[in-house]
Amino acid sequence: MDPREDEKRAAAQAAALVVEDGMRLGLGTGSTVAHFLPALARRELDVVCVATSPGTEQAARALGLQVQPFDVLDRLDLAVDGADQVAPDLWLVKGGGGAHTREKVVAAAADRFVVIVSSDKLVRSLGPPIPLDVMPFGIAATLRRLSALGDLTRRDGEVTPDGNVLVDYVGPFEDPAALSDALDTTPGVVGHGLFAPALVSEVVVGRADGAVDHLTAARPLA
Repeated sequence: MDPREDEKRAAAQAAALVVEDGMRLGLGTGSTVAHFLPALARRELDVVCVATSPGTEQAARALGLQVQPFDVLDRLDLAVDGADQVAPDLWLVKGGGGAHTREKVVAAAADRFVVIVSSDKLVRSLGPPIPLDVMPFGIAATLRRLSALGDLTRRDGEVTPDGNVLVDYVGPFEDPAALSDALDTTPGVVGHGLFAPALVSEVVVGRADGAVDHLTAARPLA
């Protein structure tokens, strides 16, 4: 058994206990969320969920969770999602599964955004790759602009849940805020996988023995 799966399960189970009856809940995408969904379903709460990807929606429905399109609700009580990297100041990298734009929309709409991870996701500083969600229209021009920032790789055959092109920024960077700003102001980039600490309420880090650590801005990674 991979101890990372035990850590993911511990974080997911701890997050499931945060969910309250009657909540409007945002569901992320990825392997850690795959542990969260059954833990949530076992609680048999009356919650309304929105999903960030077709895969999450299908898995949630199969477990009996109520999932609605995210086109009527204007806010959520809670969003739960994983992350690919978590820095000590709670900057995140997300989007290994390509759903980072939807994940950011859901996180921003939630009163509370809880990130669930295994301990290997904790890093001293963020690094590449940074997933990008790029419009097909004018993509050659968009990639030319992006190449001025650093090296890129395109994920051949992969698209976002909304049909956009997945590109990874693989160049070096020291300041995630500066790179985030540069990506946000590049026409054609719909979204990117850098999540600012202002979005993050807390990070729940699972341990192989079933314990969890809770990281917040007031209690960051030591």
